[in-house]
Amino acid sequence: MSATEGRLALVGGSTTGEGLGERVDHTIARASQYLFSTQHARGYWHAPLEANVTMEAEYVFFNRLLGRTRPDVERRLAERLLALQQADGSWPIYHRGPGSLSTTIEAYFALKLVETDAREPALARARDFILGQGGLARAGVFTRMWLAYFNQFPWAGVPSMPVELVLLPPWFPVNIYAMSSWARGTVVPLTLLTAHRPSVRIPAEAAVPELWVRPPTRDDVAFARSPELVTTRNFFLAVDRALKTLGPVRWRPIRRRAVARAIEWILRHQDSNGQWGGIQPAMVNAVLALHAVGFAADHPVMMSGIQGVEDFLVECEGTLMYQPCVSPNWDTALAARALLDAGLDPSHPALGRAGDWLVANQIFRPGDWSVLNPTLEPGGWAFEFANDWYPDVDDSAVILTVLDALPIAQTAAGKRAIAAGLNWTLGMQSRDGGWAAFDTNNTAAFLNRIPFADMEAMIDPPTEDVTGRLLHLMGTVGYRPDFGRARRAVEFLRRTQRSDGSWWGRWGVNFVYGTWCALAGLEAIGEDLRAPWIRRAVDWLATHQNADGGWGETVASYDDESLAGQGDSTPSQTAWAVLGLLAADGPSSRAVERGIAWLCRTQGPDGTWDERHFTGTGFPRHFYLRYHLYRHYFPLMALGQYRARLAARGAS
Repeated sequence: MSATEGRLALVGGSTTGEGLGERVDHTIARASQYLFSTQHARGYWHAPLEANVTMEAEYVFFNRLLGRTRPDVERRLAERLLALQQADGSWPIYHRGPGSLSTTIEAYFALKLVETDAREPALARARDFILGQGGLARAGVFTRMWLAYFNQFPWAGVPSMPVELVLLPPWFPVNIYAMSSWARGTVVPLTLLTAHRPSVRIPAEAAVPELWVRPPTRDDVAFARSPELVTTRNFFLAVDRALKTLGPVRWRPIRRRAVARAIEWILRHQDSNGQWGGIQPAMVNAVLALHAVGFAADHPVMMSGIQGVEDFLVECEGTLMYQPCVSPNWDTALAARALLDAGLDPSHPALGRAGDWLVANQIFRPGDWSVLNPTLEPGGWAFEFANDWYPDVDDSAVILTVLDALPIAQTAAGKRAIAAGLNWTLGMQSRDGGWAAFDTNNTAAFLNRIPFADMEAMIDPPTEDVTGRLLHLMGTVGYRPDFGRARRAVEFLRRTQRSDGSWWGRWGVNFVYGTWCALAGLEAIGEDLRAPWIRRAVDWLATHQNADGGWGETVASYDDESLAGQGDSTPSQTAWAVLGLLAADGPSSRAVERGIAWLCRTQGPDGTWDERHFTGTGFPRHFYLRYHLYRHYFPLMALGQYRARLAARGAS
């Protein structure tokens, strides 16, 4: 499609007046054309998803544990590692963030495994950073495990993960279904790995004894107790010590039964594309676990699993990168939503292809969510190309708002998709009125105190941003505030609003994201936007606008909430703030106009925006993401809604 054809496909006309209105029209046209040109022939959109360099490092570890090497690939990954090292020798977990000890340890070890000379200045700087932070004795749990496989860390410093855990029933307080989906998919294979303790010999020059500040003792690698005598953490540390003591005398028949159950669970949870859970930790550990228990490299499960791991490699901005996940359904739904907001005719072929793709990828089989929801019929969508066990409430909500706006909604297939999707998505509401991403009532917070839970991500509780999204869905398809689920969701948002008026963002950075999601949902469901509690949120957004007209928020706001709403202006966060203000106040506020002007001014000549900062969240305080299309479809969404609301106000 030519640029002219793309622009002619847009409807809604120009905004009234001169100046900003014309710039908005021009910016929307170029941004829309960018999406037309990047849509896959099968109808979806998909761009790289970037995390930190542990992804590349762990790919190297994965290969060594399987006894294989890929020299050309690993050389390019090493080049990426060196290019992303910071001046102090460290590697961060987000763009320009402080150095992360565990991330730096893994990058250093991976570089040595691919035969980077220890005298290389980059390694010398990394070594100085690591030792200055306490060395290997201060490494995180997963880094300790990787090192232990290579005999570089004592198993005494690795938390116990008894494989017998898989035998515990769902009603027991500690069981795999009390864990979040991502924890469950990772923990089950890890129990096999810790039971079998794979051991790989490496050349002496690849070993990392130089990263110990002093020869380690048992106390050096032990996990710190809470200062109080009786705490959940101290209880689990005592359990860990007991398990280590009793390990050699466990009843063997139970161990054999547990190992068989864990293997069966892993085999059953493999997806059609060879992956597990659609995420790097689950699929890498699943392949390694099967290898540890004796599956041959040419076994069909292993071959497809290894290929699934390989499929996350992607060319990105001149480097070879390893992704933590892929996001085609999420990208497709949000790109289509942006084009609809920009005024594209719903019958346009690009949207038709997107609608067909989304309908074809709906999941009609029960997943792990059904263990605690056995009567709920399936009908959700996953984030990835294939992840039938873990459909995502957030993705499903956005997809349903898109399908509802397209002609496919009037077809038999579309009606079925929307009916089943609504039933499943709304049915995933938790008891407290909110929605989580993958499970219901997954709120056993004590699990975050288990020794191997140092990322504090063992559960998937309801969150403000997802709940706002569900309110937006309900309002879009015609539910009103007196609908029971909507009433409970609004009350959830009222309870979770911070005293300054903002809402926390679980899946986007951070309070700007959460506040936008909440305001958009409250407007859609028909709440009184003049209510004082909603005005506090509006005031919070307006007062956190930067002097240049944009909005930004540092990832550090997860660690220090005094930094909420503060940071360099970014396209995605500016768009979120504008969308939140548009929902609550319409298009005429000065803050909205300045935000729109910033988006117009910062668009690049190729029709998109530049965004280096990480604005996506994996695990707050521990793992962050850079979605390479966030910089594009969210600004287009904001510009389109601004123009449409101006036109509607002029026509009223």
